[in-house]
Amino acid sequence: MKADRLRVGFVPLIDAAALLVAVDKGFAVTEGLAIDLVREASWSNVRDKLNIGLFDAAHLLAPLAIASSLGIGHVKMALWAPFMLGLNGNAITVSPGLYDALASVADGELDDPKVSARALARVVAGRRRTGTKPLTFGMTFPFSTHNYQIRFWMAAGGVDPDEDVQLVVLPPSYMVDSLSSHQVDGFCVGAPWNSIAVELGIGRILHFGCDIFARAPEKVLAVRAAWAAHCPDALQRLLGALSRAAAFINDPAHGDEVAALLAAPNRVGVAPEIIHRTLKGALRTAPDGTSRSNCDYILIGRSAGRPEPVYAAWLYAQMVRWRQTRLSPDLLAAAEACFRPDLYESALGENVRPPPAPTDGIGAFVGPPFQAHDIANHLAALKGALHTR
Repeated sequence: MKADRLRVGFVPLIDAAALLVAVDKGFAVTEGLAIDLVREASWSNVRDKLNIGLFDAAHLLAPLAIASSLGIGHVKMALWAPFMLGLNGNAITVSPGLYDALASVADGELDDPKVSARALARVVAGRRRTGTKPLTFGMTFPFSTHNYQIRFWMAAGGVDPDEDVQLVVLPPSYMVDSLSSHQVDGFCVGAPWNSIAVELGIGRILHFGCDIFARAPEKVLAVRAAWAAHCPDALQRLLGALSRAAAFINDPAHGDEVAALLAAPNRVGVAPEIIHRTLKGALRTAPDGTSRSNCDYILIGRSAGRPEPVYAAWLYAQMVRWRQTRLSPDLLAAAEACFRPDLYESALGENVRPPPAPTDGIGAFVGPPFQAHDIANHLAALKGALHTR
């Protein structure tokens, strides 16, 4: 039987691992799929090529799938997310100079995000008093968990991310060069780019993303709703290949092989030892070799593939909080409809359950638990709990 040929876009990040391994280890071929992987530098390229049909599916920022479906910030295109390619996996990295400045005014240990956020507010205030230009931070896209993580962290300390600092959009692979050239003072990005900054001696990982949110919906497999409706069998087989790849990745016996596959120049293209450490959640956080481990640093598979509707509701709430869209029951319902656990369960079985997680599904480091169907009151309570202006 002739294999169905699919064209799938990805950005070179470690949370594309299930997609890359599904192709390179032959899981896709076993499912009767011939997949052409296309490496892209920016999320706008991936989104646009998916929207116009140059890609059948894509490794995509979870909030970008929602924004596209709602027609926020770009043309409207209904996208479905039937598989979570990754939960967590981001980190906030700062220059050594900014780290030292934070440490000099911190009222505790900087590994506590409450302490570092307050320290940031003091640094920002000091720069304002002396007329020093505002700090600049990079994030990968306006509709990204990176954007919402760094904003949440800043706001927790009383820093207004729209007034007190400058946030700029940079493709993931450009973050390190921008830090090296002093164009940014820090950034929030996915693996492996935080580790690359540390290895080069130009950055310190201040916080893992899971320090800010215990469960952050990071990347999804995104498909056009029209394509999924037209090719349900191909989609189901693609989900099967991804599930098998995720299980392969999480088998410790395959760690070296997975790292070698992802290290290839046409895949993620960084040293395999960095990839191996990342997948284990064991990262060097400073150029002097200081390390830290957290098994929740990045979740690929491990029953984390189900696209929970609460993730979509939370991402929509962030869009409302940061004035990217308005609050509306219809828009909330449309956002939740982007995440398709029914397709996931149909392909992989209903016994699959999400990993142990906070009771509200997200687990922010400060503030009230997330209320998925009372977003207005949740945001009002959050504003009261934090030092937002």
